[in-house]
Formats: sequence, structure tokens, C-alpha cells
Amino acid sequence: MGETTAGIRPSPSLFHRACKTARRQVADPLFRNGYALMVNTGATGLLGVVYWLLAARHYPAADVGRASAAYSAMNLLSGFTAFNLVGALTRFIPQSGGRTSGLILRAYLFSSLASVLVAVPFLLCVGHFGASFAELGGITAGAFFTASILCWGIFTLQDGVLVGLRSAVWVPVENGTFGIVKIVLLLSLAASAPHFGIPLSWMLPVAISLPLVNGLIFARLAPRHAHATGARIPPSPRQVGRFLAGDYTGALCVLAVSNLVPVAVAASIGPSVNAYFYVAWMVGGTLDLFAVNMATSLTVEGAFDEATIVANCRAALRKTLFILVPVAVVVAVGAPAGLRLFGPQYAAHGARILQLLAVATLPKALTEMYLGALRALSRTKMIAFIQAVRAVLILGLALVLTNAIGIVGAGVAVLVSQLIVAALVAPGLLVLLRCSSSGTAQPGSVSKVRASFPGRGGER
Repeated sequence: MGETTAGIRPSPSLFHRACKTARRQVADPLFRNGYALMVNTGATGLLGVVYWLLAARHYPAADVGRASAAYSAMNLLSGFTAFNLVGALTRFIPQSGGRTSGLILRAYLFSSLASVLVAVPFLLCVGHFGASFAELGGITAGAFFTASILCWGIFTLQDGVLVGLRSAVWVPVENGTFGIVKIVLLLSLAASAPHFGIPLSWMLPVAISLPLVNGLIFARLAPRHAHATGARIPPSPRQVGRFLAGDYTGALCVLAVSNLVPVAVAASIGPSVNAYFYVAWMVGGTLDLFAVNMATSLTVEGAFDEATIVANCRAALRKTLFILVPVAVVVAVGAPAGLRLFGPQYAAHGARILQLLAVATLPKALTEMYLGALRALSRTKMIAFIQAVRAVLILGLALVLTNAIGIVGAGVAVLVSQLIVAALVAPGLLVLLRCSSSGTAQPGSVSKVRASFPGRGGER
């Protein structure tokens, strides 16, 4: 047996150092919320893949195609009312103080009223949108679709509320439970209600979750947040309005890319082929959320304290790429084998699309991190401009290339557009990352960052 030299302590193991690093990062709200949202993305993405895999195995391709088309339309329409408000909630809840509950309720009310207003024109015109949407023309189906948009809007806003309250750890709990329950319902309805099993399995868990999650928000989380931020000056209606004027426009562009593309594709192809396209698009969209998650956490922390934006942006970008690069590589390499689990036609039609979307997530990560910092600084005009350019590029190229080379053209359009936009924002992102040469951000650095961006774009 050897002897330990007196006064010399053995170095900590790699495991202990890793645990210490993990505890330190979890204690940081930036990483705690960001990692919670990434866990949510990974868990819900995996559950979503399992859901559609089982749907492909237990339901005819035509039913999968019709259900995925209706889901894409629901996402698109609820996005007009709910998704576009998430940015404002994450931006202003951190400083809303005693008016937190009122801000949340107003967002819910606006979303609910607007859901009806956007659903009615869509249903009146749905007969012109092709075979994938034909069944939405009935009165019962239309009423169910309208109620689905309303519930899905509030369900979407809940996540933004939890993030703004610095309680993002509840997001994966909520969405993970939703994902498991909808899979159970999907399988149980396959025999008893095969034609309507997919939409029912999707929306019943949403309706059940709304009172449960909002009970937690209004009974516990919002009062606690109001007490902790009571000294802050709540945002004025003019501040919120100016922010929404720019951020809502930018969010519409994001919505157009994520939901209008699959809706346009569904309207131009048959239900079966749409099923093959949608599965690849859904998996690729899940990868996109990894960067969006950390950028959202960056916005929240920047809203709490502007002086942290520079250092947090650097740290968030580093961590995001550390996670996203290997995930994107695995998905790109494994796309043919993974999609073959759904069936040979899913792999034949969707593998190349998924590979292109996986690669496109890397340049998109750079853009999203820049947008997260801009949102914290209320530079909404710049946000709207960047997102508008990206939307025009993707939609324009997708329409041209899909007609020229088939549904794989949508994947090519996304990759080319994300590379172009990342190149355009790279100079501004470098300015942001270089504003503080030290490891800690200083208020003066924020002034330099603000001065480097043209236009006011919003007010504090």
C-alpha cells in the first residue's frame, strides 16, 4: 500500500467536477430555464416522433395525412392569436410586478377572441384547399376545429407564461404529460374511432390540462413573482404596444415559415404524400427549437438585467452549439434508418428533407441567439426585418423549388435561406459578442451594444 503525502489532497474526480459544474449552471437562471426548455424540446420531440410512428403503424396514411394537415392549419391559425404574443409575455412578465396576473389574463382573452375571428374565414374557404382539408367543411368538424384553435392558443401561451415567470422547469412536466397521454389515447382510439382517433387523441389532453396548469400559474407562481418583483415599474400600454408592433410582425414571419410551408405543401399534394412530408418536417422543426429555447431564456434574463446580455449571449451560444452540433449530425446520418421505422415510403420521400433540415439548424442557431438579445433590448424593428427577410427567402424558394424538384425542394429552401440570413446577421452578432472583452458584462457594454443597432425599435 502506498502512503499519501502529508498536506497534499487528492484531486477531485472528473465526475465530481462535472457535478459541481452542473450545480453551478443549474443555479444560473439563464441555464436553468434554457436547459429546462431543451429538455422539454427533447422529450416532447421524442414523444412526438413516437406518436406519429404509432399513428403511421395503426392508421391509414390518408388519415395521417388529413390529421397532419388539420394540425398544421390549427398551428398556423392559433399562431396568429397566441404564438405571436409569447415574445411579449417573456419580455414583459419579468418586470410586470403586481400586474402580472392581469397581463396574462389579457393575453388569454385576446387569444380566445381572435381564435374565433381567424377560424371562421378559414372554414368558409376550406373547400378550396384540396383533398387533405376536405373534411373540415362540415359543421361538427368546423366547430371542433374552432374549439381546438382556442384551446391550443391558451396551451401555447402557458409555456410563455411559465418561462417569463422563471418557472420553465414546469414546461417539460406539462408537455411530457401531454405527450404520454395523447399516445395512450391514440392507441386506445385506433380500434374504436379510427377515422377521428388522431385529432381526438391530440385535443382531449389539451382541454384537460388548461385548468390544471393555470391553477398552478394563478394560485402559486404569479403571486410569488408579483411579490418578488413588486418594486419594479410595470410596462405601460404604450411600451407593450410598441414592442408588439415590431415583434408581432416578426413572429408572423416565423409562423409563415414553420406552419405556412407545410400547409401550402399539403394543399398541393395528396394526403398520403403529405404524411410522408409532414413527419420529416415535424422532426426537423423539433431540432430548430433547441436554439429557440436558449434564445428565449436569454431574452428573459436580459429583461431582468440588461447588464447580463453580453456575457449571457456568449455563454448561451456556446452551450447551444455544444448540444446542437452532435444532435444535428446524428439526425442527419440516421434519417434514412429512423424514418424507415415509419415505413419504407416515409424514408424514401422524407429522409433527404430531414437531412437538409438538420443541417439548417446550425446557421439558424446563430440567428436565433442574435434575435434573443435584440428582443431583450426591445429592438423589434430589427427583429421584424431579419425575420421578414428569412420568411420571404424560405417561402419564395420553397414554392419555386417544390414545383421544380418535388417536396425535397422545401428542405433545400430552408437550408439555403438559413445560411444567407446567418451570413447577414453575423456582423451584428460579432459586435454583440465582442462588446465585453472580459468574462463579465458591464452596463457600459450594453450602451455600446445599443449604439451599434440602428433605430430605436422599442422602449424600455
